[in-house]
Amino acid sequence: MSTHNPSLDQDHVALLMDRVESSADAIAKAVKRTLLSPRFYTTDHAAMDRIDVSPVRAEWDAMMKEYEGDNNHDHFQRDAAFAEEVRTLMPQLSPEMRQEFLDFLISSLTSEFSGCVLYNEIRKNISNPDIKQLMAYMARDESRHAGFLNQSLKDFDLGIDLGNLKRTKHYTYFKPKYIFYATYLSEKIGYARYITIFRHLERHPDKRFHPIFRWFERWCNDEFRHGESFALMMRAQPQLLSGLNKLWIRFFILAVYATMYVRDHGRPLLHEAMGMDTTTYDMQVLRVTNEICRQVFPVELDIEHPAFKQGLDRLCAISQAHALAKARGGLWGKLQALGHAARGVLAFAGLYLRPVKTQALPEKIRCEPVW
Repeated sequence: MSTHNPSLDQDHVALLMDRVESSADAIAKAVKRTLLSPRFYTTDHAAMDRIDVSPVRAEWDAMMKEYEGDNNHDHFQRDAAFAEEVRTLMPQLSPEMRQEFLDFLISSLTSEFSGCVLYNEIRKNISNPDIKQLMAYMARDESRHAGFLNQSLKDFDLGIDLGNLKRTKHYTYFKPKYIFYATYLSEKIGYARYITIFRHLERHPDKRFHPIFRWFERWCNDEFRHGESFALMMRAQPQLLSGLNKLWIRFFILAVYATMYVRDHGRPLLHEAMGMDTTTYDMQVLRVTNEICRQVFPVELDIEHPAFKQGLDRLCAISQAHALAKARGGLWGKLQALGHAARGVLAFAGLYLRPVKTQALPEKIRCEPVW
């Protein structure tokens, strides 16, 4: 059942305060640093240079051949039908729906370009031939994704200068293991999101309000393969998947899951336009991601327990209240925002401390995108 409450419609409109009406607005939104916005990362290049993939050599070499084959080299090209769909469908979007879709495009572009920047920086600063080659391939893929998304923003006359974004976006330092956990999860949940949307719109083509969704199937296979790369690097370093590192794994799984859930519930019109219930969609994405992650993570969140969803819904309500308090401004608004932030930390901690499932890792590391 949907958690969308019609009585909150007015507040939802108020939350669209960062309206995008120009390229300057688009770059400002991409650069803006919030708890839910995609980030740019930097890491320890010397540590990345020391990674030894010998324990997974056979599967590594097979994956490198897939990258070299580059079955998506001609995929990210806009055809005549794309332009016609944009011309006929975009004027039908309401102003509120337009803002939600632009938020989706800008957030997706920032996330994809973040990967491109990270992988390129690692590639330029290491000499390890295995990791250097991998980073070059993944940066190539993410560059295509970001460029393709930027073309769709240009349909709204809102293209983003990616060079400027690279120079002005704040960077967060993560240890390599945190990069592995977070990026593996981001790539896999990205696959689950895109394939779930694609399969739904295959069944309901009348709900496809933009042509970009037709590209999602082959696109998300890139995301899946990137996740496989990080799975192999983690399985080559088993210490990352045992001991106290299990606590970090739990943290990153919950952080990625909660961020997606809260962000999606801030875009109710986007999912309604596709004929999807936001909560049903998100829970399906989490189930697919949980199933995939069994290949590499020894712990799994119990997402089917009623308390888990209740906790996510609590985070959504707190996030909305926090945003409204910030929008009010003034001393009282700031104090309210601080109070809601504290409530959010407690709600997240409550979810983190819930019991988790454990499992032995499978012998075969690689898995196939069959969803």
